[in-house]
Amino acid sequence: MTMPREIEIIGGGLAGLSLGLALRRAGVTVTVYEAGHYPRHRVCGEFITGLDGVTIGRLGLAPLLADAGQLYEVGWYFQEREIRQQRLPVPALALSRHTLDARLAAAFTAAGGQLHPGTRIDPAEAPEGRVFSTGRRRATASPWLGLKLHTRGLRLTSELEFHLGDEAYVGLCPVEDGRVNVCGLFRQRADVSGNRETVLPAYLRATGLDALAARLAEVEICAESCSAVAGVNFDRSGISDGRLNLGDTFAMIPPFTGNGMAMAFQSAELALDPLLAWTRGEAAWAGTVQVTHAALGRKFARRLAVADAAHPFLSSPPRQRWLAAAARVRMLPLQLLYGLLH
Repeated sequence: MTMPREIEIIGGGLAGLSLGLALRRAGVTVTVYEAGHYPRHRVCGEFITGLDGVTIGRLGLAPLLADAGQLYEVGWYFQEREIRQQRLPVPALALSRHTLDARLAAAFTAAGGQLHPGTRIDPAEAPEGRVFSTGRRRATASPWLGLKLHTRGLRLTSELEFHLGDEAYVGLCPVEDGRVNVCGLFRQRADVSGNRETVLPAYLRATGLDALAARLAEVEICAESCSAVAGVNFDRSGISDGRLNLGDTFAMIPPFTGNGMAMAFQSAELALDPLLAWTRGEAAWAGTVQVTHAALGRKFARRLAVADAAHPFLSSPPRQRWLAAAARVRMLPLQLLYGLLH
């Protein structure tokens, strides 16, 4: 009897670890290589919207998400005034990446997977059986900067807060242990600087979010959580590069959607059956890559297109004013947009 082929996964984030876990449960030998270490903080909104029960079940995520916060209300703010309260059709699941990544890593190794943190693999090497889930692409220059920190003692005015600033937007989400995650996307500014704990408040002040910066000044900032990522881009040019790409490596959705974490898990679930067929010798590798990417394209094309079209309205001040005016008079179809984006 022919031995099943082995899988290597480059990148131990949500897509890589959840795929590895599902493959191990199917009896496949899996090795995951991750450049970082666990637990770790990541620039992330840390709430999940649009994650379906089929994906949760097939990847075995239910025990890992059982204690995630369930949030139904989003408060939208422009120039620090509330413009709309939105009721989500299904709750957003709130859990920090610090906790979730560590749980996935532990579950993967407990299932017999081989995990090698602190290990970098040359991305130019793409043999058969190697899957890439290394996160955002770095090939295209981008002016966008992602910043994140956790606070203690910060009182929220809605279950989730979403603030529009001058070429910026910022989300506030409660996570475990009484913390609130503050995460934003900002256009980089040469006149703004600071250390790990002060750079995000400095960007808030520079983008007209002074009241939010003042709120942060009154509470504890958890220094170890402060994170930054430069060159955030939403380029799709590398999707068809011949490698099998998942998660943000396949396509990164603008973060205002809250759908990036769900897309990572969904991409792992869509790759599962084609990869299992390859490990059994039932498919060629080139066909496995093609079939997987075609499935990802069908699943994500609409939401990516809508998100790309909507993103300028959340980051450009003139368009933000139009958006705020439409929201105030309830001409903004938030429920329709939610459906299109998820």
